[in-house]
Amino acid sequence: MRYDYLIVGSGLFGSVLAQQAAEHGKKCLVIDRRPHCGGNLYCEEIEGICVHTYGAHIFHTSDKEVWEYVNRFVTFNNYINAPVANYKGELYNLPFNMNTFCRIFDGVRTPQEAKARIAAEIASEQIGKPANLEEQAISMVGRTVYEKLVKGYTEKQWGRDCAALPAFIIRRLPLRFVFDNNYFNDRWQGIPEEGYNALIGRLLEGADVRLNTDYFDFIEETGRDAFEKIVFTGPIDRFYGYRFGALEYRSVRFETEVLDTDNYQGNAVINYTDRETPYTRIIEHKHFVFGKQPKTVISREYSAEWRVGEEPYYPVNDEKNGQTYAKYAALASAEPNVLFGGRLGRYKYYDMDKVIGEALAMAKRLFG
Repeated sequence: MRYDYLIVGSGLFGSVLAQQAAEHGKKCLVIDRRPHCGGNLYCEEIEGICVHTYGAHIFHTSDKEVWEYVNRFVTFNNYINAPVANYKGELYNLPFNMNTFCRIFDGVRTPQEAKARIAAEIASEQIGKPANLEEQAISMVGRTVYEKLVKGYTEKQWGRDCAALPAFIIRRLPLRFVFDNNYFNDRWQGIPEEGYNALIGRLLEGADVRLNTDYFDFIEETGRDAFEKIVFTGPIDRFYGYRFGALEYRSVRFETEVLDTDNYQGNAVINYTDRETPYTRIIEHKHFVFGKQPKTVISREYSAEWRVGEEPYYPVNDEKNGQTYAKYAALASAEPNVLFGGRLGRYKYYDMDKVIGEALAMAKRLFG
């Protein structure tokens, strides 16, 4: 069969583009090296609970076009992300807000008192231009919040001391002087009631899909000329044979466990912000959809170094990697019939709504 488009990767970007292409009368083949669709959005059912296999995915957006688009395919519940931080057994609300400040500072009860306490801590440090991430963070939130809620978590995420990390990694640490635990400021948020697998499945209804199919093996057999265009959502450096070296990522590994209790931690997300606890957070999946099952499923999340061949998660967008990516982007811009998209194709971390927005924007350029 002759296809107009070959879409490499069935994650959110590839699936949205496939849906848009089919809507405009294009015939698409979607291939994925994994045995399932959805990329990191894929979920599996364990003990009747929808488990986010590759980490928690909470949809949130202020983009009306994107919100209306996803609601064409699934219905969202009213889940509000309100994570909790556990620092050596002390529990604090995230994001940093008045609930946090009243617990972390003795005697603080009002926004004015919280602002004064934080401002005094910042002033006492006498930091001019921050030389590293530690100084950058302290200059924004003071030492107490930094030590308990930023330092350990960040060092686990990056695998090195905050004083050894560049300042630009933390551009902002929002302080909210209200009693509001809603982590996101976006107009809309929630989890699909039907699950993310249903969203991906409905986006791909108009395309042919082949799983367990590696692009490089596949294209060697078919040749690029078999398709009008190729949309590649895999790692851009691998597409070009790591010509300029491998781009760097942080990876994540998960330990998922079924527990014989109906409620383990009382919240979907609890971050462990001390350095001594080896994992960064525990996800209790049933709370995303207000589950009432007799058992529960948790996932401990560990940040890890990444090596070529392992699953890449978070791009390391420092100056060195930025320069390397620019070289690959220059090659990509000269490709007449290959388009690059998504987190790995663009070497950029995206929230889900931004991925959808980028895919819809590409569809508009392609199809009008």
